[in-house]
Amino acid sequence: MFAVITTNGYQYVVSKGEKITIPAHIGEVGKKVEFNEVLMIKDNGNTIFGQPHVKGAKVEGIVKNHGRLPKIIVFKFKKRKKYRRKTGHRQDFSQIEITGIIKK
Repeated sequence: MFAVITTNGYQYVVSKGEKITIPAHIGEVGKKVEFNEVLMIKDNGNTIFGQPHVKGAKVEGIVKNHGRLPKIIVFKFKKRKKYRRKTGHRQDFSQIEITGIIKK
């Protein structure tokens, strides 16, 4: 059984026991979270599509940890104009373990 969920503008294919990394701080470490925006559920050959979301379906998980991804360098440059700008960015993330997929 797996489901397709959407959160923070991203879509994820999840199944029970899987760990996903979401680029945002969601909840507190050790707390339960629910994702109500389920786009699709597939279970033993039965496929349920939402329009746009499956009514009554949700995916539950537990927040395992928070952190920051490695730094990426943003470098702007214009040739022959002496223009250079170097900045960096580190994205926050939450790692979530999926504990169940509930459909009604």
